[in-house]
Amino acid sequence: MAIEIFSRREQKYLITRWQYEQLVERMMPHMRYDKYGIDGKYTVTSLYFENDEQEIYYETKNKLKYRQKLRLRVYDETDIHGTAFFEVKQKHNNVVNKRRVVMPLMEAYRFMDTGLDEELNSYQSTNEQVLREIEYFRQFYQLQPEMIVSYHRHAFHGVTDPELRVTFDMDLTCRNDDLAVENGAFGERFIDENLVVLEVKVNDSVPLWLTRHLQDLNCEQRSASKFCTSTELLSGHHLPQNEWMETTTIGGRKSGHNQQLISI
Repeated sequence: MAIEIFSRREQKYLITRWQYEQLVERMMPHMRYDKYGIDGKYTVTSLYFENDEQEIYYETKNKLKYRQKLRLRVYDETDIHGTAFFEVKQKHNNVVNKRRVVMPLMEAYRFMDTGLDEELNSYQSTNEQVLREIEYFRQFYQLQPEMIVSYHRHAFHGVTDPELRVTFDMDLTCRNDDLAVENGAFGERFIDENLVVLEVKVNDSVPLWLTRHLQDLNCEQRSASKFCTSTELLSGHHLPQNEWMETTTIGGRKSGHNQQLISI
């Protein structure tokens, strides 16, 4: 059964495909493939929620000490009867907390339509309390489905430290014209195809051996919000975002009223 409530620290990096290949090779004595997918490789498709005031975007972009997001996530190819994960992702003082409920995708869509108008025990889900918290969050912010973010993931766990997790996300796309997650991973690319988002996830601190590999390969730690970058790309000049744009360009793609370079 999937873990439904957990917390950890995350470090994000923006690296090249070459750095990714080198790091995977160097990590293997200490890491094993994630048990999901083939050799730890699978596709992630997430439906994110937002309100008319773009509050979730601004809380994330301005790096508030406490911020949160709501998403509905599926893995690999699925259909309306497949498994979905409703998640609240919270970040407070650099610690990430996730509260997740597992349910059939069809039930997740029904919950999105009716919420607490029906009894919680009428939904097929693994955790009624988390479902209640999701609905409270959704109603408090008046959240509605906003966009889908998809990517291919290569995931690893520590051999001796199962709490150590390393993921590489690539081929990142977003869309807001088709909000059905069961339709698969496609959309507009929002990061250069030669770049990879690396995330190191730990309960305490990053092991020394991994820190040394990251330093040897000149992997630079960077803030990399898939949600914010996708919002900026899909919103274009509709977002008053210029003062918040980050500085790392991703292939010179231009967007926005002032033709800013898209960044991550």
